[in-house]
Amino acid sequence: MKDAENIPALMQELGRKAKAAAAELAFAPSDAKRKALDAAADAMWARRDEIIAANAKDLEYGREKGLSPAMMDRLMLDEARIQGMCDGVRSVAAQDDPVGAVMSEWDRPSGLHIKRVRTPLGVIGVIYESRPNVTADAGALCLKAGNAVILRGGSESFHSSGAIHACLVEGLKAAGLPEDAIQRVPTRDREAVRELLTMTDYIDVIVPRGGKGLVGLVQREARVPVFAHLEGIVHVYIDKAADPQKTMDVVINAKTRRTGICGAAECLLVHKDALDLGQTVIDALIAAGVEVRAGEGLKGSVVATDDDWGTEFLDSIIAAKVVDNLDAAIDHIRTYSSSHTDAILTEDDAAAAKFFERLDSAILMRNASTQFADGGEFGMGAEIGIATGKMHARGPVGAEQLTSFKYIVEGDGTVRP
Repeated sequence: MKDAENIPALMQELGRKAKAAAAELAFAPSDAKRKALDAAADAMWARRDEIIAANAKDLEYGREKGLSPAMMDRLMLDEARIQGMCDGVRSVAAQDDPVGAVMSEWDRPSGLHIKRVRTPLGVIGVIYESRPNVTADAGALCLKAGNAVILRGGSESFHSSGAIHACLVEGLKAAGLPEDAIQRVPTRDREAVRELLTMTDYIDVIVPRGGKGLVGLVQREARVPVFAHLEGIVHVYIDKAADPQKTMDVVINAKTRRTGICGAAECLLVHKDALDLGQTVIDALIAAGVEVRAGEGLKGSVVATDDDWGTEFLDSIIAAKVVDNLDAAIDHIRTYSSSHTDAILTEDDAAAAKFFERLDSAILMRNASTQFADGGEFGMGAEIGIATGKMHARGPVGAEQLTSFKYIVEGDGTVRP
């Protein structure tokens, strides 16, 4: 179905199938879900040449669209990245099944025994842009948590996502689980996104994973709950008690390892008493090919403007600023942070404690690269995204965060007086 007038019918059919699949998945055996994911990982590795061939079409499409080098890096798949996807899916498969886990239980004087247990959310819609690995991560995590999922990848990753999705379906077949448990929107038409956002009869939560434009659209137009992060405006603060070698290692990694991911550092704050160290780090960043937009007191590639604070560059660019003290750093972060990830470099326990206490980002780090802001690195196997809101899921969203809970109440002919 490619005609625009057929998009609503197409999406309604996907929703109907997903809801039916979710009803079965809610009580699917843990062994079946594990088997499906292991088989999907096997299929991805066996079909890696097909996936790379499909990715080549997407890369050509991306070049024609004029995507930036950072965005092209997000889009590119090779054997190592496919191996990483397979490892992530296997890691999710090996985790304990969150569904049915008892979160807490207690007895009441009335004679009731009450348990709060994890239960699937139902049907999840995942909307993402250029990163095709999200297809594997999101499919695996939703299945592990007993949810059906409708995947809507970006136009850039259309062929790659299709090839990966086929492997996930192969896994479902191998385990005897409903093939409609993991569906993919088979069109690039943007109208499909708008339909997905309003399907309140079928969708229980939407997870957008992409840039500010996509997430803003979802938050404005969704009629169902949203787990989202708007931007990854990530700060690294060099305290006056920072260790020089740790600081150099962490900042270079936080900015340059992969510049196009949401955990990449975008703003460097330097305590005025650590000016020499800060300048040494900036010189190293410039030598590594990073454009440093420097505030007063620092020598960078260019002079920073007010617009540079609070900007997610997703490129080899970083803003840098001198601050008078820890309080000033905290004030700057509160003003410009997107509540994603912020880090402090210090050997002062009291300074670190204050940083952790006074800031409320989803992830706060000390003496560690912000590139660790990732569900896989947190031991979740993979993530469906980093949620920066304050309701339910926050930070890396893994399988456990894709569950809700219900209360199981047992009595013995117990009545209320």
